[in-house]
Amino acid sequence: MFTGLKYVFIRSTRNTFTKMHYSSGVTLRLSPSSKCSFEDPVHVTVTGLNPQQHVDVRSKMTDDNGVVFEALATYRADDNGQVDLNCHSSLGGSFTGVEPAGLFWALKAKFLHFKFTKKDVTRPSFVDFEVLSNDNVIAKVTNERHCMAEGVRRVPVVEGRIRGTLFLPPGTGPFPGILDTYVFKGGPFELRAALLAKKGFATLALAFQGYQDLPKKSEKFDLEYFEEGITFLRQQPEVKGQKIGLVSISKSGDLALSMASFLPDISATVWINGCNANTLVPIHYKDICLPPLLFDNNRAKITPLGYLDIGDVMHDPMSKEGLPSVIPIERATGSFMFIMSEADRNWQSAYYAKLACKRLKDHGKNNYELVTYEKAGHFIEVPYMPFCLANFHAAAGQVVFFGGEPKAHAEAQLDAWSKILNFFKKHLVGT
Repeated sequence: MFTGLKYVFIRSTRNTFTKMHYSSGVTLRLSPSSKCSFEDPVHVTVTGLNPQQHVDVRSKMTDDNGVVFEALATYRADDNGQVDLNCHSSLGGSFTGVEPAGLFWALKAKFLHFKFTKKDVTRPSFVDFEVLSNDNVIAKVTNERHCMAEGVRRVPVVEGRIRGTLFLPPGTGPFPGILDTYVFKGGPFELRAALLAKKGFATLALAFQGYQDLPKKSEKFDLEYFEEGITFLRQQPEVKGQKIGLVSISKSGDLALSMASFLPDISATVWINGCNANTLVPIHYKDICLPPLLFDNNRAKITPLGYLDIGDVMHDPMSKEGLPSVIPIERATGSFMFIMSEADRNWQSAYYAKLACKRLKDHGKNNYELVTYEKAGHFIEVPYMPFCLANFHAAAGQVVFFGGEPKAHAEAQLDAWSKILNFFKKHLVGT
């Protein structure tokens, strides 16, 4: 790959994998190892530089669609010829200052409207770290970020009309179950489900449209379909007799609220930047039908970057027209965690979260937690998932601005992941 240059691989007693360039003696290290779980941090250090030498450190990550995400920062080595991202300041590039995780949260594609895609969780994602001097690569190491922990089982699900993927933790269980639903496109978000299984939760990533032989786009949703998914999860030998939770984001947030309100024995629901009313298409359950909250496209704006901003197009759920779409979450017997971003421009998720909490409180309930992030965008997913500023919106039919700031969003993903795990442990496991 690098003509005329020789490299040697080294493994230390701490299992740190490095690639060293012989002629320069520069070493790039990742600690505690170059291999880790997708949601784990790594400590980046460079040694063997000249004292006060200026170098660039670059990260590159390619998604499953072949889109490359990059970040770069300039550093000056200390008197010992070392750069330590945990304590040394970046002088320029994608970010400045001391940012131990900067080469992750600053990752972006050439075009800002690309969202990082991870379809195949059986294969790790690779982040290439390079040290450059005068635009020449003088050291390089690859970080393998694994989605599935050893012993986690991935089981494709084609059961009746149910489609999705089941992830089972190592061992025989019993394990609490989680039904994981994703955005309006309707396909399963396997990465989050796989990482939840690593933490001891049997997780069904359930598709609901636009996947395999499911309708490409549904004119309505039948809650019975989701009920069948929950029943399938409950019937697994590893799950029988255990509590069931829900995790959702965006459109699937209101689907999860409907499940928790109308279906029995849902113990815990995580709602991320969703709506408190049913949206986009009607939802039916037995003799109940909730109409969709309507919207006015005339309220859309164009951002300075040229992206469509639909943050204000939805009608107010508290308006006369909106009230029939509001989900009666006071019917739910389980607990809720509402995670909302105040900078979300997909819609007014912060307002919707507050309305949901007020409704519960007004009905004498205290079965909810509200988690607020001031500068995060719409897609709060798993730690170290690259920030998405804009992307094609399945409902809008074009690229939409999602809001947020990269660093604040990355910090929100780290914090939210910890809170989600603790919430499920408390309400599904009892610890």
